Amino acid sequence: QVQLVESGGGLVQAGGSLRLSCVGSGIIFRFYAMAWYRQAPGKQRELVARITGGGTTNYADSVKGRFIISRDNAKNTVYLQMNSLKPEDTAVYFCDSNGWDQGSYRDYWGQGTQVTVSS
Repeated sequence: QVQLVESGGGLVQAGGSLRLSCVGSGIIFRFYAMAWYRQAPGKQRELVARITGGGTTNYADSVKGRFIISRDNAKNTVYLQMNSLKPEDTAVYFCDSNGWDQGSYRDYWGQGTQVTVSS
């Protein structure tokens, strides 16, 4: 069985910081690219940040310079450090894992964690 479990969401004042964590199980973690998406009420889910198994990262323009994605393959964990948070960052944040594993493409999602940024 494959599970991705997010944690670290909460309520924070604008300008504050949070660190999200996502722990994967049931996969060979280092084979998978990991990503964070977010979805605000009434809006489509959007990519926030992505990191490959080799550590290459990319970010949405809206979070560049503020958010940092990282991974610890030994702990099967991906992180999203969020700094200088803005009210527009308020959303449910989802962890995604995707990659080729034993000849098949896999794509898994966590259940999401709520981030609320107040003015």
